[in-house]
Amino acid sequence: MKKYYVRDASGWTMMVFGVIALLLGLFGLIRPELLLSILGFSVIDRAARAAGDYTLVFITASAMASFNMGAYYILASLNDLKKFYVWTVPFRLVTFTVFTLTVLSRLAPGRFFMVGAWEGLGAVATGAALFLEQRKA
Repeated sequence: MKKYYVRDASGWTMMVFGVIALLLGLFGLIRPELLLSILGFSVIDRAARAAGDYTLVFITASAMASFNMGAYYILASLNDLKKFYVWTVPFRLVTFTVFTLTVLSRLAPGRFFMVGAWEGLGAVATGAALFLEQRKA
């Protein structure tokens, strides 16, 4: 029977990111308005929202994506899927860039930069761990 566990530093970077993504996704599914508030967006009471305001639908969709992505990262770390780890690094750096530009262009509030920073730091940590593990091997 195959044993599932995190084997190394790159796996732990993936596991930590996965757990955080899963929990934030779950949080966004349960309390979307509170998640908006934490990210620095104005929160409008549900009853005061205009017809055609799909903010909460978008937050729900994003939270579901975060929840699923968290599950993928957790499963990848438990199965030591190094190829998946490698693929995530450039895409997470793209996410960092897009989210940072969103804040710099004032499309999003400054606190939203936390999301980009989390992606960027995670990508660098995973990339560095993979690099050091490759050198060691």
